[in-house]
Amino acid sequence: MKLAEALQERADHNRRIEQLRSRLLNNALKQEGEEPAEDPDELLKQLNECIDAQQKLIAAINLANAKTEVDGKTLTEMIAERDMLNIRINAYRDLINEASMTYQRARNSEIRILSAVNVKELQKKADALSHELRILDNRIQQTNWLTEL
Repeated sequence: MKLAEALQERADHNRRIEQLRSRLLNNALKQEGEEPAEDPDELLKQLNECIDAQQKLIAAINLANAKTEVDGKTLTEMIAERDMLNIRINAYRDLINEASMTYQRARNSEIRILSAVNVKELQKKADALSHELRILDNRIQQTNWLTEL
């Protein structure tokens, strides 16, 4: 199995676990003399099996990420770099949006609100970071499809 397929399977397991939890809660109580729509014991059994499979899959994914190197960096390092690039880009975008706000003055005597940062330069930096993120994410995705789990 390729790493990318394992990542898709992990996402499927997450959805299945959430569905099973919801179904389990929906069948946790019953009216006296009635039966629940689904057997809670069977749902709990399925939930535990899915969680156990997910645990093994996550361990295998993490191990593959730690062992697989691209350009001298492990996939784990690349993923951490991607996550931090996303945080950095979001911070830049938030700052750009806030600094770009225009405030209307009713009279010239009112205090002018000006940007405290160079929005144009910040935008260039945010665009460069976004480009870097796209390249890094493509390398990660490519590696995921080439790496055996």
